[in-house]
Amino acid sequence: MWRFVAGKRWRAIREFIYGVYGYEFERQAVEMRGELESAFMLITLGDMLGLPVMPPIYSLRVLPYVMPEIAKWKRRVTRERDLSDKEEFHLHGV
Repeated sequence: MWRFVAGKRWRAIREFIYGVYGYEFERQAVEMRGELESAFMLITLGDMLGLPVMPPIYSLRVLPYVMPEIAKWKRRVTRERDLSDKEEFHLHGV
């Protein structure tokens, strides 16, 4: 019983410390990864949206690797956005 209670406390302390120090870094890393993936997809497969950037032969070479992500990418790129959608414009602590 004692180990179970001590384990729950230790886990709660670890999660609290992670929330204080690590959560914001993780969210920023996820957003940055999404932006880089969008830029990569736009450069390689931009002709799907009417923006020819690269010759189609290179796009065809990359196509088998990015095929599972194309539907999500199209939705993310064509989604209507506001200027304040970016994380850096959020008012932390206000």
